[in-house]
Amino acid sequence: MRSVYGFALAVLHLLLLALAGCTRVDAPLPRDELVVALRDTPAFTQEEGGGGFERDLIDMFARELGLSVRVILVRDHDELITLLKEGKAHLAASATISDNLEGIRYSKPLREAHQVLVQSADAITLDDPEALAGKHIEVLEGSPQAATLKALNLQNGVRRVSTGANAAPSPFVLAEQHGLSEIDLLERVSERKCELAATDSLHFDIAANFFPDIQVAQELEGRVRFAWAFPEDGDPELFDKAQEFIVRIQKNGTLARLNDRYFGHIHRLDQFSIAGFLERIGTTLPHLRRDFVSAQEVTGIDWRLLAALAYQESLWDPLATSPTNVRGIMMLTEDTADRMNVTNRLDARQSIQAGAKYLAELIDELPAEIPQPDRTWIGLAAYNIGQGHMNGARAIARSLKRDPNSWYEMKAVLPLMAREEYYKRLKSGRARGGEAVIMVENVRKFYDILSRFEPQQPAQRNGAGGAPGVVQIRQLRDGADAKGAVPGKVPRLLSQR
Repeated sequence: MRSVYGFALAVLHLLLLALAGCTRVDAPLPRDELVVALRDTPAFTQEEGGGGFERDLIDMFARELGLSVRVILVRDHDELITLLKEGKAHLAASATISDNLEGIRYSKPLREAHQVLVQSADAITLDDPEALAGKHIEVLEGSPQAATLKALNLQNGVRRVSTGANAAPSPFVLAEQHGLSEIDLLERVSERKCELAATDSLHFDIAANFFPDIQVAQELEGRVRFAWAFPEDGDPELFDKAQEFIVRIQKNGTLARLNDRYFGHIHRLDQFSIAGFLERIGTTLPHLRRDFVSAQEVTGIDWRLLAALAYQESLWDPLATSPTNVRGIMMLTEDTADRMNVTNRLDARQSIQAGAKYLAELIDELPAEIPQPDRTWIGLAAYNIGQGHMNGARAIARSLKRDPNSWYEMKAVLPLMAREEYYKRLKSGRARGGEAVIMVENVRKFYDILSRFEPQQPAQRNGAGGAPGVVQIRQLRDGADAKGAVPGKVPRLLSQR
């Protein structure tokens, strides 16, 4: 009997050990940390490590609360909501508002977009819902577009292609995709893997820069709203404070400025220009990549930003020459070339090194109070018009009670330098400031494209005042924290502190 009892205890002990091994034990997180789930796609993160539009908002909100921030980057919306429901994040930024999700409540919308159907650019345009009869449409599972199309398909099912006695229903085929992002879906259209895809205009506008061979087939009814999501059983005080924060940044213009900072350049280039750039990434850039990477090692500026600047200046032509004798792949003036010890402006390596050093110098010379990424965009504008003209533009901004440290504000000020009532007051005189704005916005677009298709190189220096793209933050992918641990449940932050 004793042996049977001992055997039973041993079995029970082994069972408990097994169960313990199957249960993840997570160390409690500090109460002063705000844990945020965030989609790692270009619509929400524009910099390596999750930096960009949403991260700026999160950081501002956390500072108001006196909290540090830990961001968990995820690939798609399903993973975003899963982390939230499992209690592994206090809030989910970059969430799409849905009426179909239980246990979730949303903040006031931060952005809105139209719903669109997307097809290949060479496909026959579909003018109305009737033209969708028999078409194959892909959509993200559980998305607003899925609900819209299901309703539309139901309507189409009772419509008739003809009015004859033998008329047939005209539904389309709807395929819901799981585990993909909006950008992934549009890439499938570009690669001819699907006929049509339904998404929103925000993601389409961004994806069109990566895949110029896609177009909007037609708009769908309804709008898509993006917000912060919270668990219904989460901290009510945290939710209320988030609502107050969003209302305030909408009223004081902060949200509009951030939106312009990260997305104001999206519509500058036409699709033919983008297509030409993508072609040269495959044909010309490989011969120049080593020189751009070498320039990054010297200056700390992301080689892809330098390559974007060079493309804007010369289309990566080492022999480029302007009527004003600005020459080379980085289009250097004689004075700049002499100052940078360039012996031959038409030598690509020399030009790239000198152009990178010159840009780093311009950025470093700017006042310390100018934050990133505005610092880099203003520095790029100075590359175009010169630091003297940039100082003049900043003086104009101050006289108009505009913020000279904000690229959003300076975009409106720079074109004024061509008007006599403004430039006559400046030592530097007249300048084509509007051209500088266009140049910077184009560089930003080229940089976005290169950041998607070309790998980042490790930074050798925290150069140029921390220029965008320099490796500074370790990415948190696959739901792992900075130490590689699987995130555990988060504590309540405010109401129970």
